[in-house]
Amino acid sequence: MKKLILGVALLLAFAAGTLYFWPGALVAGITFVERQQAGLSPRQVQVDDLTIHYYEGGPANAETLLMIHGFGANRDNWLRFAHFFTDLYHVIALDLPGFGESSRPDIRYDVLSQAERVRAFAQALKVERPHLIGNSMGGHIAALYAARHPAEVASLALLDNSGIDSPQKSELIQRLERGEPNPLVARSAEEFDALLKFVFVTPPPLPDALKRYFAERSVANREHYDRIFAQLRSHYVPLEPELPKIEAPTLVLWGDKDRALDVSSIQVMEPLLKRPSVVVMKDCGHAPMIERPEETARHYQAFLNRQKQET
Repeated sequence: MKKLILGVALLLAFAAGTLYFWPGALVAGITFVERQQAGLSPRQVQVDDLTIHYYEGGPANAETLLMIHGFGANRDNWLRFAHFFTDLYHVIALDLPGFGESSRPDIRYDVLSQAERVRAFAQALKVERPHLIGNSMGGHIAALYAARHPAEVASLALLDNSGIDSPQKSELIQRLERGEPNPLVARSAEEFDALLKFVFVTPPPLPDALKRYFAERSVANREHYDRIFAQLRSHYVPLEPELPKIEAPTLVLWGDKDRALDVSSIQVMEPLLKRPSVVVMKDCGHAPMIERPEETARHYQAFLNRQKQET
């Protein structure tokens, strides 16, 4: 018993040391475990001059769910959500060019350019008629993909997507209009903590050492993200004229406490879509698939089930 207690104590001491001195190693370990639980494997593919990194899992001959992350994010955002789908679906979550581990050359990263790159990525993997799901900027990209190439999309799910002039201006829009710094780009550890509170109603619990690690990475990417955000604004593509072109059934899902993009966007979107389904999640923020992955997955699975019943 004494040996067991000593062993546990040593293990805890080692874990604490790893957390403090090598948080990157701990993050890699956590990501590996979550990837294994989700049934996803890391892969990469060359698309034109870009190397695109992505996760892939599930039956290769099943219908494909293609997951597109938002601004300042990466494919890891989908891990806990994807866990609920890899038994039945072929799941792909990519790092958009300019984000994560994918190439980030000096090119335009506006949403329309990215939509065509995602389409080229799908074609490179020989994915036909994927079910697109995107969050925030990723939803904007997915909607443009579905609008410009309607015959190539099986369904569309938009989680708190950008691209809409909402009746009620969000806190993010109001801050930007006042000339305040972008709260989605952290410039210090304190600003990273504020970013978490801005994006989530209930931020995911993170030890201080991991917060420092993620904050350092965010600060290191600050100039790059500032340039991309400036491009998103200068080459803005409104979705209002695009939504009527979408033929695919579309789920519009929003957190009612989203401070980045206001839930009133739904009032604009629903009448413009041919086949809309709407879900508003109570007491939820800007990234439902991270904040409440199981509940978000239930809503999305119900949407997919309805499409099967209708066909």
